[in-house]
Amino acid sequence: MAAIGRIIKTILFLVIIGGLLWIVLANYSVIFSKTVIGEVINVERVELPVALIARSGGELNEKVFSFAISIKDTTTNEIFAATSEDRQWAIVQKGQCAEAVYLPYPPWELKKRGTYFGARLVRLSECAK
Repeated sequence: MAAIGRIIKTILFLVIIGGLLWIVLANYSVIFSKTVIGEVINVERVELPVALIARSGGELNEKVFSFAISIKDTTTNEIFAATSEDRQWAIVQKGQCAEAVYLPYPPWELKKRGTYFGARLVRLSECAK
């Protein structure tokens, strides 16, 4: 009987560890996101071929609203760049100050590791001169 109890505890432990590992891997980009506060160096709309505009069913493809963003961190002077399909970036202009959350590619995407695929605009303001 003690052996069965030990096996059940071991299986339960492995299921819990597996579940936690799955949660971390599935949400890697959110868990390891980077908040950047600084001056917007550049924000550009990424122009796509017209063929990508409409999907089947006449829906508008989200890729139409792609932006390339770079922000210079005020504390480290490091420039962070990312792409985003967040429509809020359409109003952002070079020289404004912004707080953005950058989502990194996971390390198992070897060609893209260390770079960011998403930038979520949190706050926008005029820079203090």
